[in-house]
Amino acid sequence: MDIEQKQAELIDHFVNQASTLKASAIWPLIIEATSHPSLFAFSEILSTPTVSELEGTENSLCLDVLRLFAHGTWSDYKSNAGRLPQLVPDQVLKLKQLTVLTLAEMNKVLPYDQLMQELDVANVRELEDFLINECMYAGIVRGKLDQLRRCFEVQFAAGRDLRPGQLGNMLETLSNWLATSDNLLVSIQEKIKWADSTSELDKKHQKDVEDRVEEVKKSLFLKADIDFRGHEEICSEPGGVMDYEEDRSRSKRRRHPIS
Repeated sequence: MDIEQKQAELIDHFVNQASTLKASAIWPLIIEATSHPSLFAFSEILSTPTVSELEGTENSLCLDVLRLFAHGTWSDYKSNAGRLPQLVPDQVLKLKQLTVLTLAEMNKVLPYDQLMQELDVANVRELEDFLINECMYAGIVRGKLDQLRRCFEVQFAAGRDLRPGQLGNMLETLSNWLATSDNLLVSIQEKIKWADSTSELDKKHQKDVEDRVEEVKKSLFLKADIDFRGHEEICSEPGGVMDYEEDRSRSKRRRHPIS
């Protein structure tokens, strides 16, 4: 089963569970969801009525924790640790995995120094073990560890939940891309029409040249035929050859002396 299908099944499971619970009983479910090793999306759980109704109540911290896992990072948790519940080890691991995904969204080459700072990792060995064992083996990222350049080159990263306001920016980006694609398509179509037109002109020009060549051939053939016929007429005139023979005979007879 691939990671997308597994996540979809887990999301359905936790959404159904959240829909049947009271607000006072939602915290254990949130801990379970945010600790699960195969779940990395939480917006559907956030949108369930039971969870969204926690806003402004004594249990609103449960909602804040779920929002943290949907959109936040390990640094966000450290900045607000004083008012948020303490996370269990599996939640800490999950939030650090999600932090890598957030960093990978912004840059495809992640320096080791930045990763160690964001993840609270003490050395390169510990960082590389985390990236390999907890991120790449989990299927949420793929990439290359470059020890010489001290960076992680991201080739693939799973997407996180959209942050508030991010959908509008994404739609704007897609609209701009669509407009650019439409303009490019029009340009391509115009170039195709121009190429077709040029091809037709080339074909017409080639036909004109071929027709002209044929006309010249016919003209030359006709001229050659007329010249040949004229030569035949001269050679076939009566007396034409006889006069020459008679002249030769007369010349020969004049050479004999008269007795």
